[in-house]
Amino acid sequence: GPAIAALAEAGVAGRFVFPRPMTNKPGLDFSFSGLKTFTLNTVAKHAKEDGLPDDQTMADIARAFQTAVVETLLIKCRRALEQTGLKTLVMAGGVSANRELREKLKSALSKKHITVYYPRAEFCVDNGAMIAYAGCQRLLAGQKDELAIQVHARWSLESLPAIS
Repeated sequence: GPAIAALAEAGVAGRFVFPRPMTNKPGLDFSFSGLKTFTLNTVAKHAKEDGLPDDQTMADIARAFQTAVVETLLIKCRRALEQTGLKTLVMAGGVSANRELREKLKSALSKKHITVYYPRAEFCVDNGAMIAYAGCQRLLAGQKDELAIQVHARWSLESLPAIS
């Protein structure tokens, strides 16, 4: 995240245009696996003898990747707010530290009188703490599962029981 954001600063906007994954599908699900593959293929397509593109091309690719992620998240956040009618958004995890994301959210959502909250920069890290907190809240609400592990490649939020 931070390395891509730093590299993207020197990138030229518009040289590459990457897809905005799952934005044309209804709902709030999203996945960046296809975008990451697209990025990898773009890097490979422009690679020189050493296996990497030149520095400017790498910066331009980073810029295109970051722009695609930010625009996808903006679309999904707007959609979630419209579907729920809420006027508050909390951004967490490492992505919440991204300056471009913060600027785009502020610009787009302030017009709709929506407030966005972020953790302090030192807390904009991996979502492990958030996942642990969510698990703790479910445990405190009395939800318990067996210790057997079930792997879900795609696990919709709608399938989780609500906590009261």
